Amino acid sequence: MWSFATEPEFQAQLDWVEEFVREKVEPLDYVLGSQWNIHDPDFERLVRPLQAEVQARGLWACHLGPELGGKGYGQLRLALLNEKFGRSRFGPIVFGAQAPDTGNSEILAHYGTAGQKERFLKPLLANKIVSCFSMTEPQGGADPLVIKTTATPAGDGWVLNGEKWFASNARYAAFYIFMAVTDPDEVPYRRMSMFIVPADTPGIEILRNYGFHGEPEDTHGHVRLTNVQIPAENMLGKRGEAFIVAQTRLSGGRMHHAMRTLAKATRAFEMMCERVVSRFTKGEQLAQKQMVQEKIADSWVQLRQFRLLILETAWLADQTNDWKAVRKNVAAVKAVMPKVLHDISAHALHLHGSLGLSNDMPFSEWLVDSFHVGLADGPTEVHKVTVAREVLKEYQPTNVMFPSYGIAEQTAHARAQYNLAPHQLT
Repeated sequence: MWSFATEPEFQAQLDWVEEFVREKVEPLDYVLGSQWNIHDPDFERLVRPLQAEVQARGLWACHLGPELGGKGYGQLRLALLNEKFGRSRFGPIVFGAQAPDTGNSEILAHYGTAGQKERFLKPLLANKIVSCFSMTEPQGGADPLVIKTTATPAGDGWVLNGEKWFASNARYAAFYIFMAVTDPDEVPYRRMSMFIVPADTPGIEILRNYGFHGEPEDTHGHVRLTNVQIPAENMLGKRGEAFIVAQTRLSGGRMHHAMRTLAKATRAFEMMCERVVSRFTKGEQLAQKQMVQEKIADSWVQLRQFRLLILETAWLADQTNDWKAVRKNVAAVKAVMPKVLHDISAHALHLHGSLGLSNDMPFSEWLVDSFHVGLADGPTEVHKVTVAREVLKEYQPTNVMFPSYGIAEQTAHARAQYNLAPHQLT
């Protein structure tokens, strides 16, 4: 049975989410600072009641299983949900689905001790605290194999030294998850381990917080670790298995990020359409200009193509229950994502004229964000290489001079199949 339909009962939930986000959540974007600053008194006053509404509706942290207080939704339902609440900067945190906390909670659920789950996971799931995932370093960029931060055995624990870069949310985090080198002489993907480190551990210093255009506060930390001592039990997973632990959080996070990017691009498209049917120039509606119509058509097609790619990938993830099996598809989603947001935001900016360029419109912010989503969780180029490599694994080389799919070879094969005389070559 093949269908694009959503179950009526879940569609009713999606309809409620759409209205709730437009009416109650989107306004938060204009009156509050960082969505991770849960210590802001206005966060408590304005956001907590909305979170309570979501919880009462049974839509809180739906990526988690029932044993952790969620619905245990598969990737397809999660994609459809993210498409709705991803319209707002505060949407994910109102629904208990904000990065990096979602991925960090999955790591703790899989690898944390009972004590760590009580101390960190439980309040994290309730959004009483927020967290930070820190892999990237100043000298390494997107290449985790050049990580220099070390974790050295010391007594019954470890001592961490090094620097981390663009550690998003570091200034508000109650704990960090750090990747560090524990076995420098091992093969590359077995050199590193993952650790949970409370933010108040002596030796952690935020040298500077960075931000980019459109962010209300600078939240991406340059963090220095100097003789940071932690107990042995703070290793998450086994020694040398940092990459395995990291994969627990990455693929699902990329999918949810993509659907939220789709939501943002859809907002830009809706604004663009309203503008061109409302504006008149040279004696006619802007929407009547053929070059404008081309931009509208191209943008609509991009949105639909991107959405279908995401939903197909989410469906495949649910069918296989194996992120490795859909690695190619996830990489394709990640590779397409920045271009969709960039192109549609750029069209929307252009068709709004000088107003679109101004700070009164969000388009320049979304254009910058298109570069952000093209860099976060690995740059676009890396994901394109993954797609190509995975695709080419499905093909075998031949050792003949001329390919079998040439017309002459195919003609000879067809004639032999139908017992026809060999074709006379001229």
